[in-house]
Amino acid sequence: MKQRKDNPYKEVLTQLIVDIFEKSKNSPLNYKQVAAKLNLSDTDSKIAITDILSDESKFGKFLQVERGRFKLRQLNVYVQGKVDMTADGSAYIVPDDEFENDIYVAPRKLRQALHNDIVKVHVYQRSKGKKREGEVVEILKRAKTDFTGTIDRTDSFAFFLPDDRKMIHDIFIPLDNLNGAANGEKVVVSILEWPKNAKNPIGTVKSILGKKGENNTEMNAILADFGFPLSFPKEVEEEANSIPDTISSEEITKRRDFRDISTFTIDPFDAKDFDDAISFQTLENGNYEIGVHIADVSHYVIPDTPLDKEAYQRGTSVYLVDRVIPMLPERLSNGVCSLRPNEEKLCFSAVFEMDDKANVVDQWFGRTVINSDRRFTYEEAQEVIETKTGDFAAEILKLNELAYILRERKFKNGAISFESEEVKFHLDENGKPLGVYTKVRKDAHKLIEDFMLLANRKVAEFIGKQGRGKNKLTFVYRFHDTPNPETLTTFSQFASRFGHKLAIKSDKETAKSLNALMTKIEGSKEQNLLTSLAVRSMAKAIYTTKSTSHYGLAFDYYTHFTSPIRRYPDVLVHRLLQFYLDGGQKANAEHYEKMSEHASQMEKKAAEAERASIKYKQAEFLHDQIGVEYRGIVSGVTEWGMYVEIEENKCEGMVRLRDITDDFYTLDEKNYAIIGQRKKKKYQLGDEVQIKVKKVDLEKRQIDFTLLS
Repeated sequence: MKQRKDNPYKEVLTQLIVDIFEKSKNSPLNYKQVAAKLNLSDTDSKIAITDILSDESKFGKFLQVERGRFKLRQLNVYVQGKVDMTADGSAYIVPDDEFENDIYVAPRKLRQALHNDIVKVHVYQRSKGKKREGEVVEILKRAKTDFTGTIDRTDSFAFFLPDDRKMIHDIFIPLDNLNGAANGEKVVVSILEWPKNAKNPIGTVKSILGKKGENNTEMNAILADFGFPLSFPKEVEEEANSIPDTISSEEITKRRDFRDISTFTIDPFDAKDFDDAISFQTLENGNYEIGVHIADVSHYVIPDTPLDKEAYQRGTSVYLVDRVIPMLPERLSNGVCSLRPNEEKLCFSAVFEMDDKANVVDQWFGRTVINSDRRFTYEEAQEVIETKTGDFAAEILKLNELAYILRERKFKNGAISFESEEVKFHLDENGKPLGVYTKVRKDAHKLIEDFMLLANRKVAEFIGKQGRGKNKLTFVYRFHDTPNPETLTTFSQFASRFGHKLAIKSDKETAKSLNALMTKIEGSKEQNLLTSLAVRSMAKAIYTTKSTSHYGLAFDYYTHFTSPIRRYPDVLVHRLLQFYLDGGQKANAEHYEKMSEHASQMEKKAAEAERASIKYKQAEFLHDQIGVEYRGIVSGVTEWGMYVEIEENKCEGMVRLRDITDDFYTLDEKNYAIIGQRKKKKYQLGDEVQIKVKKVDLEKRQIDFTLLS
């Protein structure tokens, strides 16, 4: 009997035939030889083998090298990589080996793999000029099994419609698995199983988020979608609540005492977790002693306790538009660890003796106790700087003076200044956006930043310069690589369209040139666009034990020491620093590298969640402005449309190519443009355009514009 196309054994037999060719070093074989090697002698099996060889020589795996003799198109090679789904249900597999090209996988060959899963792919096409194609043979690691979306219920069953555009399968929910969820409600669903030949996975409702479109529901959906928990486990809260408020006199005697030295915090007006304070005193020799005091989180968060494990898993606090999801329970983040004024607090400190030229003459690192005299908001500290009067005016003015020198020195050494406009929303009590404003960074912000940078750099240097080669001490650094030359060249060509020349021959020259550009474009309509493109052309900063330098800041050694309330790597840095101060030998590098990788991943997820919350608020802000006209700037181009950022409120939406009716437009990737095929009219990144708000989809966080000629 001739084998039909939908025979379930075909897949298994195909794989067995592939194995035969691979074992025989891909020497050409005919169907009889393949059958013999498989110990198959019946006619049906031989017909099935013949069918597979001829079918697959048309579509992929095999090549007919001479009449009746076949070999594998390429001696495979199974490739491992990450799934990147496209809108049509196909995917590209991004190989682990960064020097390999992506592999295209058709929808039917994805074998239940989902976006971002780590998979093993069989690659079977590498003919000249064609993209590599393959099929998924094994799912090695699921990226996620929990999804947010909406319940669509009938009398006998329900389906779950995911929010995530890259999750292209609805999830089947048996009624028993609804766990109280009603039709149309927004929920978190967990995939339980995915039977081999089933089109849809089967899931269960894990938690109910609430009514679709409500601010609270949507913000929680964003958090759940990126894998951030909405509450702390009971045992974590219990551990946090058992930590005493008071500090024993025994603990104080172990520490350097700063309680009588002028100390204050400077933070945003709505901050509740103060994790850094600055102390200041003039020494007898005329120098200044400046203490950067950081909340001693590692004193309270002990390795391998429930509290520590939870903080590690979260990796970071998440800052959405209208809320903070803290890494540590509120009792610690806003209470015990927060450096609130007029309260004794335990700190881990970096103390510097500095001269008038902001040179560090001497330094000390260790555990301290402080009592902050005053809590400043950035606005209050800025007023002191501008009016030269007020609480601690002498201290703040001197710190500002020294910060200016530190900053100037940093830029002279090749640091890059990216001052992009940070968009903020005025929200009503229900979280609805009433207006948009941009946050301006003034001297008070920069003063704090420069002393935090000093502490981070000096701590990293202190450890990084001890030991060489195999004796190098294990430490967690904040590493920022030099930019990719190709990406920089592309950015440079683009900047030249606005009349900006960049010199990019060396890293130092690039930094100098970028700084000149950033100064020049401040306040211009293209500032946001050029800054975000410049940032995108830079490498991403990560946590690692392997490299110590930070290109963007032009520091040979850099770490994160100053925010342990909201970043787990800072807690690791505190632990390691104390370990070495106590005379400890080298810590386990592999262990800390693994933790660093996890922290980098969680940081990336937190940034994506924050962006998603901004997108939601932008969509909500324009929701009742359908038909309103705005002036905008082209901020991105893709094969299906161009993104436009409204100049007035920085909201970004898309003009779809199919909606531009005066011509047929296509993408010119190289020149960041879309071009009309007949009239050759061109819309380029950075062009000013007039648009009208056409449609807003809150659930998808999408804004559509119509282009006005």
